[in-house]
Amino acid sequence: MTAGPESVGAGRVAWAAAFSHRDFRRFQGARILSVLGMQMQSVAIGWQIYSITGRALDLAWVGLAQFFPAAGLSLVTGHVADRFDRRAILAVCHAAMAGLSIALMLVARDGGTHVAPVYAVLVGIGVARAFLGPANQALLPTLVSPEHFGNAVAWGSSLWQAATVLGPMLGGVAYAAFAGPARVYGMAAGCALGALVLVSTMRARPIASRGPATRASVLAGVRYVWTNQIVLGAISLDLFAVLLGGATALLPIYARDILHLGPWALGALRAAPAAGAAVTGVLLAFRPIERRAGRKMFLGVAVFGAATIVFGLSTSFAPALLALVLIGAADMVSVFVRSALV
Repeated sequence: MTAGPESVGAGRVAWAAAFSHRDFRRFQGARILSVLGMQMQSVAIGWQIYSITGRALDLAWVGLAQFFPAAGLSLVTGHVADRFDRRAILAVCHAAMAGLSIALMLVARDGGTHVAPVYAVLVGIGVARAFLGPANQALLPTLVSPEHFGNAVAWGSSLWQAATVLGPMLGGVAYAAFAGPARVYGMAAGCALGALVLVSTMRARPIASRGPATRASVLAGVRYVWTNQIVLGAISLDLFAVLLGGATALLPIYARDILHLGPWALGALRAAPAAGAAVTGVLLAFRPIERRAGRKMFLGVAVFGAATIVFGLSTSFAPALLALVLIGAADMVSVFVRSALV
């Protein structure tokens, strides 16, 4: 007995059930634009700063300028997302990101050789991203019905990975095509403004009262992780592997001084780990890790380290690109296990 039109139509709805919700479509559109803009901008910032100073240490400050605000505000941003309109938080963050991208564009057009203004803008970007992440995560469950939530998570992850792959490549190509970072920053500002428009058309969701913030409620998550040995071990292992083995910050040096290539190569190298993670994520969706998760997480971290060594020893583009793909794939295994444990 063959399926009739109704069955086929129902299959299509189930396959993309989350997109039947208006606000989910707008939310994902805004998220894609936001990620594209941030990824393009990151490539341009790294290449610009290294072109100006030629010092590897200055690339480290790029990451730290964005990391310290996120770390310092980590206990605050979650409470803000719990107690205020998440749509309004996203709108403010996207508006701030647009303004900061325009500031970077003006600094680049000025043609100065000082990087201090860029670092000042990066601190502001770190603050905006610190509030953006928790609000995004907290808003998603309110956009779809409970039976469509799993479908929404799957699509959200896939679209995020796609934007993470495409963004650096677009940034590198645009930097090379326009012979400078100014227009890349302008494109990033346009993405942020597009995200702002989409978020502004979403319907606000009421926030349930959670009572006043107390010291105990702020530190509840920290206490839970500290007292749960399995979760603490998984997070610590991943933390040290990424802190001591991350190669992303050095990619502008590698692309220019070792491979002797342009910003397009930097964009491709930046996109490679996300591509590896995306493919592995799809495989794990079809064949999830159900047994011996700890052993497989250790194996993933070992492959991550080995691939990082291979990347460090590579002197040509293809092996370096493949090593970065393996780094992203191995990291995805670790992320999958850790997320399931949490």
